[in-house]
Amino acid sequence: MTSPTSTFAISTFAIAALAIGAFALSVTAAATALAADATWKPDRPINIIVPWSAGGSTDQITRLVAPMLEEELGVPVVVVNQTGASGSIGTKAALDAPRDGYTWSANAIADTGVYAVTGLIENTSMDDYRLYLSVANVPVLSVNHETAYQTFADALHAMGGSEPFTVATAGVNSSGGMALAALQAATENELNARQIAYDGGNPAVLAAASGEAIATTQLAADQSQMIKGGKLRPLVAFAAQAVEMDGVPPIPPITDTLPDMTVAPKHFGIFIPKGAPQEVYDTMDALWQKVVMDNDAIRAYARDRGAIYDPAFGEEARDKAAPSVIAEACAKVDAGIAAIDPSTIGIDCDARTLAQ
Repeated sequence: MTSPTSTFAISTFAIAALAIGAFALSVTAAATALAADATWKPDRPINIIVPWSAGGSTDQITRLVAPMLEEELGVPVVVVNQTGASGSIGTKAALDAPRDGYTWSANAIADTGVYAVTGLIENTSMDDYRLYLSVANVPVLSVNHETAYQTFADALHAMGGSEPFTVATAGVNSSGGMALAALQAATENELNARQIAYDGGNPAVLAAASGEAIATTQLAADQSQMIKGGKLRPLVAFAAQAVEMDGVPPIPPITDTLPDMTVAPKHFGIFIPKGAPQEVYDTMDALWQKVVMDNDAIRAYARDRGAIYDPAFGEEARDKAAPSVIAEACAKVDAGIAAIDPSTIGIDCDARTLAQ
């Protein structure tokens, strides 16, 4: 039988527990309300500057993601193509814009993170941005469909001949340009490959597909439609594993032929310059988690274009991006086109490490 004293004790404990629970709920509600109050609510359009021409890999993924963010933010998210100087003109425009959260940049972080190394933008690095990554891409060496080259070995042999082997890229500092430079370095510069620069991945791919150039080393995402249409013949991927693309046989990795060649996937995304109100980044973190981190449309895009679905934001994004930034910066040193020592932006090419 329960005594009155024990009943009182139990009742008192229950009341106290209820009170504590009610207090906890009120604190949680208050915190939720505070978070809601702190959420960024933009009141005018947001511009994302793509520093390459329309139709290229950066433009493709940015135009896929932008409407998803627009729906959540409730204001237009406008993609603006501002080309020139291997993407540095548009990138600098984003850096020079007011740091109010309304001007973003989009690119491969391997490009954005090393513009200082070639002197295209002074005193900048990947740490000038909060990173929001969606996919990773790899360059592919493809040749015009009317050429006789059927394998990577065929193309290498031709590049070693006396006749110039023309390669269309988006510029010396683009993914395609650096892939060609890395190939020349891996073969000890014995290749007679002549680079022809265009204002973006899409025009470079079209040049190779039309026969204006023999080949291109632009990204698989740039080339996918021309590969599927039979205008380009992919010979090798600048990767450590075969590249998978819907409707196309796997593209063999370059490490099958050059096992010591350093390769790293190039992560693409949206980058918001630091210095904006913290609520901008907090809101974007939440949106990226909600909209991008588990997104079937982006997965399907990656399968279709030979890309890798690999989303991340914040410190995780920095960790994923670091290998390609290091590889790109040090490749510029190896190619003799570095204007400054990468150590000035925290990259040690001897150790192939990035400062934290």
